[in-house]
Amino acid sequence: MIIGRNNITESDTNGISSKKLKMIYNTKLVLNLTSMLIVSYKINYLHIGFVMLTVIARLISLFFLMLLSISNSYASGMVSHCHPLPNSNKAQYIIAYGSLMETKSKNGTDSTSGENRPVSVTNYQRGWFSRGEAIGLSTTYLGVIKNLDAHFNGTVFPVATPASLKNYDKREKYYCRVSVPKETIHTLDCSNLAEAEFWIYVIKPEFMAKPSKKYPIVESYVDIFLSGCIEIENKFHLKNFATDCVSTTRNWSTHWVNDRIYPRRPFVFEPNALEIDNLLNNKIPEIFHQIKIE
Repeated sequence: MIIGRNNITESDTNGISSKKLKMIYNTKLVLNLTSMLIVSYKINYLHIGFVMLTVIARLISLFFLMLLSISNSYASGMVSHCHPLPNSNKAQYIIAYGSLMETKSKNGTDSTSGENRPVSVTNYQRGWFSRGEAIGLSTTYLGVIKNLDAHFNGTVFPVATPASLKNYDKREKYYCRVSVPKETIHTLDCSNLAEAEFWIYVIKPEFMAKPSKKYPIVESYVDIFLSGCIEIENKFHLKNFATDCVSTTRNWSTHWVNDRIYPRRPFVFEPNALEIDNLLNNKIPEIFHQIKIE
């Protein structure tokens, strides 16, 4: 907008004194300046409002990023607590006491894992302690708890790399991987333990429970466990190794169902079925004869 005398036309000056003409000019000048100030104020107001909205949006974004960072840090801490980072400069071994004692079951999780070798482990009690998921039909699994007066027989095997531990961590979702001192592990095949880190899967507190009607022991899982024991006994010529698997396991229960595919002809799918049944009948007959077919 141009402000000056040219804004006043010749027709505007006819019959008007110079004093009045000056007054008119000054009035128009004030009006023009006022209009410019109002437009400038509106522009500045909008600019300030936009800047404030931008700042608020950025602060909100930073707030949520902080929350996400805290959440991730907490989750990472929980994972590290349950699954500690292994020492990358040492060999890594897992102590097996249940289904991992069977080679087929163990290799189904990680085919690169090494050979199972027999051991006895002190300061831990094996038993039917681990409840499965609450949704749908489930079972009670084997687990171990800390007990300075207990021991169990099991196996130990190496994993190919520290990263391979993640495969077993994923499989053993009801458990935390805990470091075990080498001096509490005793070989049963006259071999020497490697200089390594040794791990065992211990039940998470929220999954600890004895067998029940809703979460019974299931024969298909018992078969995998004891087939592994029989496999180790035969391979390393260890007398009573399979028997010790039963006797060093606590919480055998009448809440036990036979879910074999052919419970009256189990050998069709489980080659060790008759040997397993004889073993259980000899060690825990009062419970064995109360197993229910499912």
